[in-house]
Amino acid sequence: MRKFLSLAALLLCVSGLAQSVKVTNPKRCGMDPDRLSLVDGVIEGAIREGAVPGAVLSVVRGDRIVYLKAYGNKSVVPDTVKMTVETMFDLASLSKCVGTTLSFMQLIENGQVRLTDNVDRYIPGFKPWTDPQTGETVDITVRDLMTHSSGIAAYYDANRIVQRFGANQPDSLMRVIATEVRRYFRPGTGFLYSCLNFITLQHILENVTGQRLCDYAAEHVFAPLGLQHTCYFPLQDDLRTPAEHADLLPLVAPTAVQADGTPLLGAVHDPLARLANGGNSGNAGVFSNAEDLSRICMAIMDGGGKILSPAAVELMCTIPPENDPAVGRALGWDKKSPHSGPRGDLFDPDTTLEHTGYTGTSIVIDMKTKTAVILLTHRVHPVDEGGVGRMRAQVANIVASSLKDWR
Repeated sequence: MRKFLSLAALLLCVSGLAQSVKVTNPKRCGMDPDRLSLVDGVIEGAIREGAVPGAVLSVVRGDRIVYLKAYGNKSVVPDTVKMTVETMFDLASLSKCVGTTLSFMQLIENGQVRLTDNVDRYIPGFKPWTDPQTGETVDITVRDLMTHSSGIAAYYDANRIVQRFGANQPDSLMRVIATEVRRYFRPGTGFLYSCLNFITLQHILENVTGQRLCDYAAEHVFAPLGLQHTCYFPLQDDLRTPAEHADLLPLVAPTAVQADGTPLLGAVHDPLARLANGGNSGNAGVFSNAEDLSRICMAIMDGGGKILSPAAVELMCTIPPENDPAVGRALGWDKKSPHSGPRGDLFDPDTTLEHTGYTGTSIVIDMKTKTAVILLTHRVHPVDEGGVGRMRAQVANIVASSLKDWR
């Protein structure tokens, strides 16, 4: 009976949250609607040029969505289907932010993990950086992983992992990262964006909590925010078929067409996340839509909402002073690194977080003006050819320039 009441309470909470997001006129939130509408021409131009088959844009101001629109097509293979604002996208590396980072910040605020902890505290045998000249060793810390300042190699060939150990062998991948993968520089002194950093964070979280990352994030991040269209899709043995959340598949936009002529659908595009980690991965694997991501941005801009404390949000948004300034990364998010292009030219780099996903997704959050830009595309459908970097920056500039009460 108690379990039933708890579930009923959770469903009531989710239902209430689902009704709390409102779409309102930009004018009511201090934005110029005519200027804001210029985003349409930019996105439609990218579709005409073949950069993307379609897109969904959500612009958030405070606790309101002020612009929500779908463009182009959700799929062109095997059939052409129009895009809708409900479409769920493979977020690719945005998963590092909305899945891994938000989950990991809870471990920090709950006293379970510290940023200064050495990784080998949680993953025994995790090798340090070794100075090739002197032989000096320096341990890699949690902070180094979260800011991409660990020096760990950017990626590892997923096919090589499969050849050596078989498919869906996350522990084998972790052993390779821990003991074999190259460390390029002294931790904290440089920036090297690495999916392996966040796969390592995944294993730390799973070792500390005893839960899969996908289960922890669903229970402690997605459910408290009332997200009904955000999930990981853990895969079955064929690594193409989701084992869970099959009811959401009709909403998912496909990604790259595979050798058999069919596109991936509900199976994460990233090779390491799909082939080595079976869809549950720290670097990729979350699928979501514009409205759910808007809720996440609202929670962050509100000081954490139901998922984080204000102190944890402030820490997450801060570039660690211990790192070399050239790193330019906050915890899990970009601020001033060479990858910060989606911010555009007008948002303040000191107060703006951003991140992108390889498939064509991006989020920009300006904490000063409480403005967020969620731009979701699937540039890898049907083939991995489209480029969206310029479009992201153009859209961000238009949104920033539409703010009347800039300060």
